[in-house]
Amino acid sequence: MLPFEIVMMDEAPDAPEGPYDPAAVTFVGFVLSLAHTAAFHFGDVADPVSGQPGTVNLAAAQQIIDILALLELKTRGNLSAEERQLLEQLVYELRMRYIEASKAGAPEPSRIIIP
Repeated sequence: MLPFEIVMMDEAPDAPEGPYDPAAVTFVGFVLSLAHTAAFHFGDVADPVSGQPGTVNLAAAQQIIDILALLELKTRGNLSAEERQLLEQLVYELRMRYIEASKAGAPEPSRIIIP
């Protein structure tokens, strides 16, 4: 038995089958977690321990973007409209943020929505 529960989107909080478990793993939660990790690697999110801005690590950010793009490709046709739109938008926004971070000069503020 797994130490966690995977909840499908049709089993979200408004589903009548059973009670909502906020600790349950959802696809949207997983994708947002990856996006948050990318934001940390861009230096847009403070270190949770020190409170200081994260160190920019573009290679790690690119790897997270690649993982999200792979998820987008491999789950095509199997996602709800909401999940598909979220994933497409996050991949686009993270790619744009990567381009901004790669440019010389002062980067623009992050456009990534942090949950």
